[in-house]
Amino acid sequence: MKDTLRYDKSIPDVLQALQSVHTVMDKHGFERKLHHLVLLRASQINGCAFCVQMHTKEAREDGETNDRLDRVVVWKHVSDFTEREKAALAWTEALTKLDDNTDLAALRAQLRSHFTEEEIGILTSTVGMINLWNRLQIARH
Repeated sequence: MKDTLRYDKSIPDVLQALQSVHTVMDKHGFERKLHHLVLLRASQINGCAFCVQMHTKEAREDGETNDRLDRVVVWKHVSDFTEREKAALAWTEALTKLDDNTDLAALRAQLRSHFTEEEIGILTSTVGMINLWNRLQIARH
């Protein structure tokens, strides 16, 4: 496609700086399976086909099952996910689909019952970064 944006050519330094954020975040040791679920769910919401495919593949490589990956999109309606995972997925959805009616205080309370403050910080940063990457990828095409 002639009109595809080539950020790798026009702003490689910015992309490299964004990628370095992930290196720093990874040092905090946030669990990989949950990390992948968050990336996948935000990418599904944002309609980023490239990212859905990439994060599904990466999740499988890190040991996630096909059954659970198939049901991330309906996580609220199945018993495949732990309460901790559900809290993270609810937070992911709230920060991806911004809605004035979302009760963020209730979601923060739910998070605090399952995560440390550091983990909440990494989770929130992960959601923010995947939303940025989704938007960059979608805008390219």
